[in-house]
Amino acid sequence: MPTGPRIYTRPEHNISRSQISKNALKVLYRLKNEGYEAYLVGGCVRDLLLGREPKDFDVATNASPEQVKQTFRNCRLVGRRFRLAHVLFGREPKDFDVATNASPEQVKQTFRNCRLVGRRFRLAHVLFGRDMIEVATFRGAGDDDKGAPKVDQDGRLLRDNNYGTIEEDVMRRDFTVNALYYNIKDFSIVDYVGGMDDHKAGVIRLIGDPELRYREDPVRMIRLVRFAVKLGFTVNPACEKPIYGLADLLANIPAARLHDEALKLFLSGYAVQTYEVLRHYGLFEYLYPVAEASLKVEDHHFPKLFMAKALENTDARISEGKSIAPYFLISTFLWDAVKSEAEKNIAEGLPESIAYQQASSKVISGQVKHTAFPKHIGMAMRDVWGLQMRFPLRGGSKAFRLLGHPKFRAAYDFLVLRAETGGADAELAAWWTEFQSVPEAKQKKMVANLNKTAPKKRRRRRKPAAKTETHD
Repeated sequence: MPTGPRIYTRPEHNISRSQISKNALKVLYRLKNEGYEAYLVGGCVRDLLLGREPKDFDVATNASPEQVKQTFRNCRLVGRRFRLAHVLFGREPKDFDVATNASPEQVKQTFRNCRLVGRRFRLAHVLFGRDMIEVATFRGAGDDDKGAPKVDQDGRLLRDNNYGTIEEDVMRRDFTVNALYYNIKDFSIVDYVGGMDDHKAGVIRLIGDPELRYREDPVRMIRLVRFAVKLGFTVNPACEKPIYGLADLLANIPAARLHDEALKLFLSGYAVQTYEVLRHYGLFEYLYPVAEASLKVEDHHFPKLFMAKALENTDARISEGKSIAPYFLISTFLWDAVKSEAEKNIAEGLPESIAYQQASSKVISGQVKHTAFPKHIGMAMRDVWGLQMRFPLRGGSKAFRLLGHPKFRAAYDFLVLRAETGGADAELAAWWTEFQSVPEAKQKKMVANLNKTAPKKRRRRRKPAAKTETHD
């Protein structure tokens, strides 16, 4: 427990109210005027100190969620006080409720057909049109007699839904630079854990014992990588060392949660660096194991070069303000595994299209056990992979039909990426680049020219039918 905070007065830091969202200020001032404590906390304070514009403004208070709702008419409460486990058996119509002393996480480990619902912690969302300010009540220390959080046999947190004081709330946070509180009462920054010193030094450091904190929630290893790369900070050596021996704890994290974390990792504009650091710590293989297996068997720098180019393109699109389709990057991670599996199927006598369909199903079903992406992402990936087989087939109306496919653009970008890294015919990619950009009349000529230049098949002369004798 912290002995006491270091208070940084307004002249000692660079945060100005002019940088803070007007709606966040409304929430802070209303809570203060109602007699509650009110602080900006977390990533918004960290980013403001760096001179960056925060994506979200989060508020921490000693008011309960119900008290926050009473204070703001434009407020809704989200989350559940207790987490529940739903064990699924098809579309069974009747409901039977079961009570047990097993934790929701233990129920999930017992049943493969189980999903967890609800939130560990109740939050208040104060709504201003499309803008939302999240308000969280200070979290307490824990549930057992010693005031420590309850954990399972691996050290993971089982429950985290007690309310407490700001001193307790600090110790529930992960990194020191994320545990700085901006006090609206006097515009000071409250620092219990040396977060300001780490911020100035550009260091990411966990609050408390690193190994214990990783065991409480192994996803903190992934979050450490994300923040270190995003902020350009170095990792505290004491926090770095345990990762190598604890990376396998990620195997016990729900696959849906790992998918959400993976999207944050790779779709924040720092995909290339994030990928390199994840592999350095041995974490990437717990997110995309088949991709890691492919990387260990390179052929002329493929698929390493292919994945690296895809990551570079993702960062470039984000920096240009262009949209990103999550399925596209995932499809590049898994492509080598799909191609290798399809080649085995073809060698066993399956037609190419069927071979790739079966390979896609096998790779996706294996991947969702680690990062469980939604079904629509898997379907989009199948389309991108399957269309690669159709690009060489351009005769007649085939090119026009392919051009009208809903996933043509993503599949075309995938083809270009393959061509740029030596995995596809560069002339084929160039043809499709021109074909989609010219008028329809020119497109018809391009297809007609293909028919002229294509080698003509020799027609077999049919043997004359044997004459049969007729009897009158």
